[in-house]
Amino acid sequence: MERLCTPWRFDYVTGQIKEEGCVFCNRLKCDEKEHFVLHRGQHWYLILNLYPYNSGHILLISNRHQPMLGNCNAEELAEMGQFLRIMEKALNEVFAPDGINCGYNGGQSAGAGIPKHLHLHMLPRWTGDTNFMSTIGETRVMPQTLDMTYEKLLPVVKRLAEEL
Repeated sequence: MERLCTPWRFDYVTGQIKEEGCVFCNRLKCDEKEHFVLHRGQHWYLILNLYPYNSGHILLISNRHQPMLGNCNAEELAEMGQFLRIMEKALNEVFAPDGINCGYNGGQSAGAGIPKHLHLHMLPRWTGDTNFMSTIGETRVMPQTLDMTYEKLLPVVKRLAEEL
């Protein structure tokens, strides 16, 4: 029998990761490389998901601690649209996926892991990427480390943001 070791996920899946305050508010000012921050705007920032569904799973996070999309003002919504466009273009350029999932979970009952701080998910998808490991073993196989994904996405995201 083959064994797949993912020791970096142990603390997460066993609930041992504890951080004071809001994890997203704590990333408003941080070492960007250490925390995989890809880009910052006036109202939002882009960061890699530390526990991704697929390589390239990006989060768009509000700079304001508020829970729902309906709380956003017109400026925040306009910048959100620009960031979503950057995310989609970067994922297509770097990963050439067959498709892209994008969405947010409004509230804990909707699946939000951090329900009090608005964030949106975007990730590349490929035909057949739900394989036996996901279906039977309830385990995702990530073909890249977060460091590798960050190094590939960072220059593309920066270039696309400058083109706005």
